[in-house]
Amino acid sequence: MRKRAAARQTDVLTVLKASDRPMTAYQILERLQISEPDIAPPTVYRTLSALTDQGQAHRLESIKAFVPCRCSHVESVPVLAICEDCGSVEEHDGSSLLPQLDALTDQNAFRADRHIVEIHGQCATCAA
Repeated sequence: MRKRAAARQTDVLTVLKASDRPMTAYQILERLQISEPDIAPPTVYRTLSALTDQGQAHRLESIKAFVPCRCSHVESVPVLAICEDCGSVEEHDGSSLLPQLDALTDQNAFRADRHIVEIHGQCATCAA
């Protein structure tokens, strides 16, 4: 029997939240296949797409991986600090950046659908 979309989203979010590092779609698929061997990659990709559209997960474009959303981003900008050494991701609220980003894109009449800022470097633990 096929799972409903809401149940599938809960499954994927549970996997993401259990990980302390970003996960690729195939890593998520491998975890889900433990209890559901017939699950296929398109199902995971569709679910991740829905979760990112809903703001419940973020796609880290630079490393092609996903993390669960840990903040509320109604009128905000998620700022994701990615450690190049250990792979940890810290999420910050970049609300104060929104007017500046809008001012930049308004110069060329560009209309942003969403804002996500990725910053790469070292976390406090790895930098020590």
